[in-house]
Amino acid sequence: MKIFGFEKLQGWQRSRQVSIKIYKATADFTSEEKFGLTSQMRRAAISISSNIAEGTGRHTNKDKGRFTEIAYGSALELLNQCILSNDLEFLNEEKYLELRNDITEITAMLDGLYKSQIPN
Repeated sequence: MKIFGFEKLQGWQRSRQVSIKIYKATADFTSEEKFGLTSQMRRAAISISSNIAEGTGRHTNKDKGRFTEIAYGSALELLNQCILSNDLEFLNEEKYLELRNDITEITAMLDGLYKSQIPN
């Protein structure tokens, strides 16, 4: 089986793990939130790894960097949604802090990836 380049990236691997955590965490949200925060958080989480993967298929560093920027934005969007979920008591403090730490690590990896794609 062929292994694609994005599968070797730690940022992609970690964001994939976060997507799984988000799916599990949002499974306990109220049914009212099925089309609210649950849907938004799942889409934002998946967007991180999807944009990393898509970016590796681009030919220019500028294009690759743009998809890394989008992934970074999705990570920040997910962080915002985690904060709101904690405020609304959908996520307990422990799960919130765990996810926040994961997202912080992913954004640091994305920042490094971006800098390697778009040198100053």
